[in-house]
Amino acid sequence: MNQDEHWAEHFRAQGHPAVVLLGRGMEGVVHDLGDGLVGKVWFQRAPADLKLTQEFQQELFAQHLPYETPLILQVDEVDGHAVTLERRLPGTPLSVLVQDERIPRAAAYEAALAAVTGLATTQAGPAARALAVLDETTPLWAGHERWTETLAALVRRRAAAHSEVLRARITDFDEKLLRVRRLLERVPPSPDRILHGDLVPANILVDDEFRVTAVIDWSFLTTAGDHAFEASVTAGIFDMYGPGARVSDDALTAVLVEQHGHPLARMLLYRAAYAIATANAFSSDGADGHFAWCAAVLEREDVVETLFSANPDL
Repeated sequence: MNQDEHWAEHFRAQGHPAVVLLGRGMEGVVHDLGDGLVGKVWFQRAPADLKLTQEFQQELFAQHLPYETPLILQVDEVDGHAVTLERRLPGTPLSVLVQDERIPRAAAYEAALAAVTGLATTQAGPAARALAVLDETTPLWAGHERWTETLAALVRRRAAAHSEVLRARITDFDEKLLRVRRLLERVPPSPDRILHGDLVPANILVDDEFRVTAVIDWSFLTTAGDHAFEASVTAGIFDMYGPGARVSDDALTAVLVEQHGHPLARMLLYRAAYAIATANAFSSDGADGHFAWCAAVLEREDVVETLFSANPDL
């Protein structure tokens, strides 16, 4: 019996006869259990770690968002693995519809905007602040009280860890780093909202009428912070590598500035901070596409102009 069938048998024994394998990824294997449930077997994460994830998901669920979010209903340990019982979330990834050209570009933009603006009035609680981000193990907010202080510390740590490759690929990197940190100190206080941090189209599920049904994968950079950070990142990563990337970025940014009131200078500052913090998230040597995208952000004329402006309107 292979491992997938072994776990299918486990779920059947737990009272879920209609088990269907949904997929296997880097983190684990997922089975559809029927009745709106899925079972996940995690390869590396410990049950105690998933308990914090469960607490955060409960905090998120209590926000009454206009779309569904993951919710762990049960955490067990079986054969040395964490096993969770979770709600199955409805919808098709927005990325699939975009790739297959089954959605008008304007409707895709609307879905991305609905996903990000749905978080605008959330209230971040202790579980959001207790999360670690990227490959770190210490909670992002540990030892900090303000969002910009927290973000500046992350930027500083990541820049120090990868300084050699960042300096080699980014013009005047040390000066840009200094200016990002100084400008973060000048950002006015704002309410701490729940941040997803990775609202790429693959993490946004929609129905047949292109309405957002769910947002998934709250892990990469999920935390508490200024909603303008979420807005900036979402606009930038909607189409990171396609030929129309800058057109999409500018279109989404314009709506978030003009209709939702996010200061453009703050969004560009946050984009630079995101670029430094995540540049080496997928490779230490900067050989991947994400690093190239982040490096390009730090060379963009509008970003550089904001960083070197005497008094940007933050």
